[in-house]
Amino acid sequence: MVIFPYRHNQTWVFDDERMGLVQEPFVSGVPEMIEVLIQEIPNVDEGFKLLFSASPFPGYQAELTWCREEYGGNWYAWNQNSLEGWLCPALFKYFNQPPEKIYCKAESLY
Repeated sequence: MVIFPYRHNQTWVFDDERMGLVQEPFVSGVPEMIEVLIQEIPNVDEGFKLLFSASPFPGYQAELTWCREEYGGNWYAWNQNSLEGWLCPALFKYFNQPPEKIYCKAESLY
């Protein structure tokens, strides 16, 4: 799956018309994860492509491991970087249930 995050009001958000999401914000630790993923991407303030899957794929950058449910969302740990972030209930627009692992990669729009 692919989304296209961009900065809005000092945080990362994304739109996904198919899922009815507009300026859906990343919160609670996920922006910090994004900052690590995008370090090498030029002109990133214009946005970037974020690929994610419950299965590993060639070139993935991060393996996020499910930790716990809280407030209708789910906490995931990126153990390699000692980071943890909360994914809101919008996660269920992409997965029927919280995956044990989420693999992701950030790429330039260009």
